[in-house]
Amino acid sequence: MTASGAELGERLRDRDVKAAAPALNLIEDRSPAARNEAAKLLEAVSPAKLGGEAPAHLIGVTGPPGAGKSSLLGALVGEWRSASQTVAVLAVDPSSKRSGGSLLGDRARIDHDPRDEGVLIRSTAAGGRLGGLAAPTREAAWALAAAYDIVVVETVGVGQSETDVEEVCDTVAVVVQPASGDTLQFLKAGIMEVPDVLVVTKADLGETAQRAQRDLDSALTSLGERKVPVVSVSSLPPLSGIQDLIEALDDHRQTLDLSATRTRARRATALRELVAEHGDAALRALGGRRAAERALHEHDRGEDVPTLIASLAERAGV
Repeated sequence: MTASGAELGERLRDRDVKAAAPALNLIEDRSPAARNEAAKLLEAVSPAKLGGEAPAHLIGVTGPPGAGKSSLLGALVGEWRSASQTVAVLAVDPSSKRSGGSLLGDRARIDHDPRDEGVLIRSTAAGGRLGGLAAPTREAAWALAAAYDIVVVETVGVGQSETDVEEVCDTVAVVVQPASGDTLQFLKAGIMEVPDVLVVTKADLGETAQRAQRDLDSALTSLGERKVPVVSVSSLPPLSGIQDLIEALDDHRQTLDLSATRTRARRATALRELVAEHGDAALRALGGRRAAERALHEHDRGEDVPTLIASLAERAGV
């Protein structure tokens, strides 16, 4: 018998990682009946039910194709598992326009032990969303955050339209590789506000990688941006910089007011999804974006996204 959304949510809340795969299957099913069950699942793992924010550190990893994100994640997963931390990775791949499915299958490119129940790696389609994250990916990240210590969302590409990951993750790492033009493209992309940590891969290239690290440090300083650590890593044996990166990610998490950060993210997502489903007419019916934001502020911090969307839709009469 198939478990209900509420049952799967309760199992995730109890940190039963075996519930993760069926939970993801339910979330990815966009039929009306499945959507109803998925809403019950998300309610079961909401902060209101958990008694606070989900325990996982939600980490976004983004960067240009070929920058070495998959190799880096393989190294990170190995380090996290050696510290007995459970890890889930949602690898967002480009979508097939014909099938809607993912094309690259990142699951096959991230090195891990498939027999290790403490690791879940799942490829998920971008679904044609400009921001890089389709609704099921967001919901999956929030659901898995109840059961795992680390949840990573790896996104395709980087640019002004690839900032959705900020709304889902506590900490965002932007990955660039040296001697490829990535550094210059990153600076031109206008996303200096996105990264909490910058990662230069292929430190084994020596001076080339060091130069890229210096260029990014200098650029950040000259632009007067907030302090963002720039970490140089090599994912090839012998690994280098991986522990430094983990420390930088952890240090950023410690600076956050997690409840406030995630509450803002849930409310922003609810507003985004309302418009995606019902169009700008729904916003106009609410009196505009600012009125909609005020309506969201009336809700408790711990309410889940489906509840927020339903409330806005009811107010808008859509």
